[in-house]
Amino acid sequence: MKKVSNEKEKTKQSVKEVFSNNFFLLKLMFKASPAYLIFVALDAIRNQVSIFFEHVVGIGYVLEAAEYGYPFRQVATFILILAACITLGMVFTVVAWDYVVEKERPKVREKIKMMLYERAKELDLKCYDNPEFYNEQVLAISEVDKQIDRGTQFIQNTLSGLTVFISTGIYFFMKDKVSIIFAVVSFVLAFIFNQMYNKMNFLVRVEGNPFTRKRDYIKRIYYLNDYAKEIRLNPDVSKILFKHFEEANDEVYEIEKKYTKRKFVLGFLRRYVSNAMFSDVLYISYLVFQAAVRKTLSFSTVAILYNSFGSLKNGMRIFTDVYPFASETSLYVSKIRKFLEYEPEIVSEEGLIPTQDAKEIELKDVSFAYGAQTKMLLQDLNIHIKPGEKIALVGYNGAGKTTLVKLLMRLYDVNSGEILADGTNIRKYDVKKYRDTIGTVFQDFQIFGGNVKENVMLDVDDACDEARMIQALTDSGLMKRIERMPQGLDTELTTEFSQDGINLSGGESQKLAIARVFYKDAGLMILDEPSSALDPIAEYQLNHAMLSATKDKTVIFISHRLSTTRIADRIIMLENGRIVEQGSHEELLAMNGKYAQMWKVQAGAYIAV
Repeated sequence: MKKVSNEKEKTKQSVKEVFSNNFFLLKLMFKASPAYLIFVALDAIRNQVSIFFEHVVGIGYVLEAAEYGYPFRQVATFILILAACITLGMVFTVVAWDYVVEKERPKVREKIKMMLYERAKELDLKCYDNPEFYNEQVLAISEVDKQIDRGTQFIQNTLSGLTVFISTGIYFFMKDKVSIIFAVVSFVLAFIFNQMYNKMNFLVRVEGNPFTRKRDYIKRIYYLNDYAKEIRLNPDVSKILFKHFEEANDEVYEIEKKYTKRKFVLGFLRRYVSNAMFSDVLYISYLVFQAAVRKTLSFSTVAILYNSFGSLKNGMRIFTDVYPFASETSLYVSKIRKFLEYEPEIVSEEGLIPTQDAKEIELKDVSFAYGAQTKMLLQDLNIHIKPGEKIALVGYNGAGKTTLVKLLMRLYDVNSGEILADGTNIRKYDVKKYRDTIGTVFQDFQIFGGNVKENVMLDVDDACDEARMIQALTDSGLMKRIERMPQGLDTELTTEFSQDGINLSGGESQKLAIARVFYKDAGLMILDEPSSALDPIAEYQLNHAMLSATKDKTVIFISHRLSTTRIADRIIMLENGRIVEQGSHEELLAMNGKYAQMWKVQAGAYIAV
């Protein structure tokens, strides 16, 4: 119940918030394409003006002409002029929607999505550690197309409703003021019921979002190539996945079921009590009484009033449907807005520009824990790395190795202590330019949809230094494989964008990721398990290539393969976030401590020989 209560709290919005969020979306859309919003707005007004003159003024005039015997020529002239005006209006609609809107809508979606993507790449990494923030981020990005369409509909509904309300309202005021009372009563009831109904729809969506994401995850497993081999070789895993899918589906069903009765009652009230009962029962009785009994209205006026009563109600929906509609849109736009307005916490204190030279790194009393964790993963670390030094970080899983290099890359900031690069606290450097001086191979590196050049450069291939590219791929051991590809460096990797794309093996993918580091002119190179997917010969070749390619660079690499760490100038062994041993390979073996124990486990059989 507490969770439901929290979700209900999130739906509470002031009128100011509702319109502020909707206008925020419209400003984004206008900034992306002014023509798009202008033509949508003009056509919404034009359409309702045309309908008013055709269905109210035009039909009313013809009925009066029949009732009071107007001359045929006068009536025919009126009809021809009205038909010409309506035709011109229809031509404007065709131009507005089939040309301008169709041409500009993709621009609006593209530009707003690019704003979201630009912000996404600036998010602090800790945002992904927060499930609530991550859920809202997913919702913001996944909802953007729908909310752009709702923004368009908001403009149409608002301007259409205002146009109808003003034009038809003036007509009713002139013909029969009492009729307006019926519309007002219908308006008040519809306002209340619609607002309650739309909030309930949002609650269903928000409460079901975690379970919907779970279902979507399972759906991805059954169409992504990444999981195809595992699913076929381990068919029983489907039992687990199907179980999770059924559980998620049951949760979604229960949430929808919980609100079904209330939605049914509210749906009945908003459709029948606030609409049909007034127009089809009470109002028609009133008009018949005025025309047949009191003789205060002509039959032609009665016909137009009854025929236009629906239009007046539709016009008044500007105050019933539009506001709840805007409220629901606001709830989603608030997440988009919150996402776009997020300010990174990892920022530069002084905007200093680092050099590309081999870095001198120093950690002074560094301690760190993720999020609200109280136990420090790294505790009082003190490390000094000289420019050009090759450092290996070793230790068992959970020792803090990857966390340490994340701090060096300033993906997170330390809780206490400081990290210096070339004698300057890394907080003082421009964040982007500082990270540009670091070449990295992550343990969970990714191959992107694009050609070989783009995957090595991680940039558009127009500025490719092909000689350096070939050298990087040669040093990583992948160039011979590239030469056998149909289009060489221009070969598309993955089948994401091209049916002829090539999927690299695990070892080949790792070599490509290593080539990225060799290609990049970085003063500090960080390699997390750089040879984990390589065979022994490829690993041996890589180690020698790495020493050659990084001879004038500072290198920090993490490896569980101690045959790789042997090439390091110094090995630092971590355990529970602390340094327990450090020295060269030979020095650590001579100490006969924990590193020596790890070495004996991995290579003891070879030492015995």
